[in-house]
Amino acid sequence: MPVVTAPADPRSRWQLPAPGALPRTAELEPLVTRVLAPNPSGMTLDGTNTYLVGEPGSGQAVLVDPGPDDAAHLAAVEAALADRKARCTAVLVTHHHVDHAEAAQPWGARFGAPVMAAGADVAGPRGRVLAGGERLRLAGTVLEVVPTPGHCADHLSFRLDSGAVLVGDHVLGRGTSVVTHPEGDVVAYLESLRRVHQLGPSALYCGHGPELTEDPGAVLDYYLAHRAYREEQVLAAVADGASTVDELVAGIYAAVPREVWPAAAQSTRATLAKLTAEGRVVAEGDAVRPA
Repeated sequence: MPVVTAPADPRSRWQLPAPGALPRTAELEPLVTRVLAPNPSGMTLDGTNTYLVGEPGSGQAVLVDPGPDDAAHLAAVEAALADRKARCTAVLVTHHHVDHAEAAQPWGARFGAPVMAAGADVAGPRGRVLAGGERLRLAGTVLEVVPTPGHCADHLSFRLDSGAVLVGDHVLGRGTSVVTHPEGDVVAYLESLRRVHQLGPSALYCGHGPELTEDPGAVLDYYLAHRAYREEQVLAAVADGASTVDELVAGIYAAVPREVWPAAAQSTRATLAKLTAEGRVVAEGDAVRPA
């Protein structure tokens, strides 16, 4: 397969915590406490990051991405609320994937707090469906709803008064995010990356992995370059004779642990859908060929 040069990841030069070294609870800034869920995996990295957001002294906090409905995680979240001397007044969810949303409705009921998300399936019958551009005045602060579809269709991010953005699975603390297929969309994902970039975020608080504070814009530039790199790899592999998703993944992701190949296959299918729509490859059933 022809060699395509990979873009440099700026985080490789940063002093980020090693995999598995994130603390269970951490105060990221006065507005934000992170509580790490005990669900580490190849896909979730250290686990799901649950965030408590609220103005110090307000006595309130918003819970963003409660994650798995796990008793130990709930106890850690309740301890963090107690440390903040706050009660949970709303539960926000970035997207419907189970590692972010499973606990939303049961914990919303426990705390007597409405669940807010992009879809009624996540928000539930007593919840609120959010729209992009809304400004949520909650817990003594404001969270701006930023639509960031691409990883999946219902993905939202939340911009804080401090300038930080809670990005869910749109950007990860390590590695790159999956564009799921068929619900994910590469074109929408690229537009969403640019949308977050235009906000000029002071920090990216990710759904998995460490917070990104040193140069968030450089990470977003890298994500855009990485998606272009994957497209060039796919085009090069197809030109070299690869015709199926399995062949493409085996060649392009040969150095990546096989446990993440199913996710790589989703991103590859999403990339092929974009390239096919642009007329850069031709789909013939389950196979593709050069245009």
